[in-house]
Amino acid sequence: MAGTILSVGVVACAATLAVTFVTAGGAAVFSQRLAGTADAAALAAADAASGLVDGVPCDRAAELAAVGGAELAACDLDGLVATVTVSAVFGRVPATASARAGPAG
Repeated sequence: MAGTILSVGVVACAATLAVTFVTAGGAAVFSQRLAGTADAAALAAADAASGLVDGVPCDRAAELAAVGGAELAACDLDGLVATVTVSAVFGRVPATASARAGPAG
């Protein structure tokens, strides 16, 4: 009987650790995707601000954020430099990522 209880305990611990690691890995992937979405949105806004592409800079950023599965939380322009913050939800946890883009120099 004691061996059965020990086996169940070991399996339960292993399952808990596996779920924890899978969730942590998923959160890490989600974070990187959100950062990439913020980068793309900032680049789109900076391109629009410089006239390289047509459109309103923050509208372009919002479009790119939506394509990446996020929502534009903030968009600030300082000349040709765009600073963008996007947000999304992982499970029930809200997350944000920010990026800045502008001309080289």
